Amino acid sequence: MPTPQPPFSRRAFGGAAVGAAAATAIGAGAPVAAAAGQEERPFRAATGRQPSRRPNILFILGDDLGWADLSSYGSPHIRTPHLDRLARQGVRFTDAYSGSATCSPTRFSLYTGRYPGRTRGGLAEPIADRSVGLEPTHPTLASRLREAGYATALIGKWHCGYLPDYSPTRSGWDEFFGNFGGALEYYSKLGLGGEYDLYEGDAPYKDLRYYTRVLTERAAEYVTRDHGERPWLLNLNFTTPHWPWVADGDEEASAEIVRRIKAGDRSALWHQDGGSVEKYKEMVEDLDRSVGEVLKALKRSGQERDTLVFFASDNGGERFSYNWPLAGNKGSLQEGGIRVPSVLRWPARIDGGQVSDLPVFTPDWTATLLELGGARPHPAYPLDGTSLAGHLLRGEEIGERDLFWRVRGERALRRGEWKYYRGKSGRDQLFHLTEDAREQADRAPYEKELLADLRAAWERTDAGLLPYQA
Repeated sequence: MPTPQPPFSRRAFGGAAVGAAAATAIGAGAPVAAAAGQEERPFRAATGRQPSRRPNILFILGDDLGWADLSSYGSPHIRTPHLDRLARQGVRFTDAYSGSATCSPTRFSLYTGRYPGRTRGGLAEPIADRSVGLEPTHPTLASRLREAGYATALIGKWHCGYLPDYSPTRSGWDEFFGNFGGALEYYSKLGLGGEYDLYEGDAPYKDLRYYTRVLTERAAEYVTRDHGERPWLLNLNFTTPHWPWVADGDEEASAEIVRRIKAGDRSALWHQDGGSVEKYKEMVEDLDRSVGEVLKALKRSGQERDTLVFFASDNGGERFSYNWPLAGNKGSLQEGGIRVPSVLRWPARIDGGQVSDLPVFTPDWTATLLELGGARPHPAYPLDGTSLAGHLLRGEEIGERDLFWRVRGERALRRGEWKYYRGKSGRDQLFHLTEDAREQADRAPYEKELLADLRAAWERTDAGLLPYQA
């Protein structure tokens, strides 16, 4: 029997230890340096820069993209030169997380800056019918920025409720072009229930071309448009590489899925009998090209320097995703279900070629963008995220804090290098993520006091959330 390792000290708590950044990146996935021949350096704020105008904000989400599905995060077979370039020009985060383990709860956490369990719609994991959604009365990232003078638009996947009660244009976005549901067939635009699901505003919009192409064109038009003196927010939510496994040009596969949908097969979009690692690679590389086209349009517009671009996934990867060395995938609160690739670029204020191992999650970006945009959170709806603006721009330290997650049957909380996790087995576990990103060495037997502290912290937060309905 192997000899147990000595327990870690509770003093090992910590946020982003600068000296460990490169080691963390190498241990959990190949850094940008390996993909591009350039060395990354630990993040350091460019404190000498003069304040600039409020940034335009281009917030891009991939759909079900795994933590290591980009070549800059260690994928051995997928090539993503445009997203790698974005990382070289900004900051790549190695320990960034989604707000939840599935699509719509994470979107709730981004749009509200709060835990999904604060709202009834956020309890659906994910939303699958018309009974719930993001209440129009709830303040959002878009509504608060719009009140502060921003033009706002959402292009792509909404997945926070259906018409007639819920819509981006009811929740702070001036413009909406995209789909309401959680998935759609890429050519026909048929959704999970067989309904047509491409809209401009609240009206159906007919376009049977490949969906990623359509969204890319719309986004390129928006970022090159003359917005006058107003800064703008664009939430660009691709459905790629979410199932069904249909790449650009796969019209025969598309036709077969459409035939099954029209024949009443409600499982057709899940495409359980389709897809492959190579098809997934094709879809991710198409996502990369599409992001590249939008970024080229932004550069042509002359707004690149003053636009904050953020790219992430809405949750961990699914069937064909590459998550190594993380365990678990979409739907789980293991690292592979919630740790996501995340890149930030803002040339006017933040230096490129940097990597950060600061633990952050989706609600933090809401708080950060509100502060950078000069907008205040609504006093009746306090945020659960922490603004990173002071850290990014002035080098302020982010104190010790907890990142919290809850899904049906699972719980997790990260504090510094430690993670408390209880899966469907009902057993409390404790992992030291810097040493064990794969969550294989359970330290609970050696750190009982720490385990009790983290469990109590999780339960205090959980007590303030809405309960799940039976």
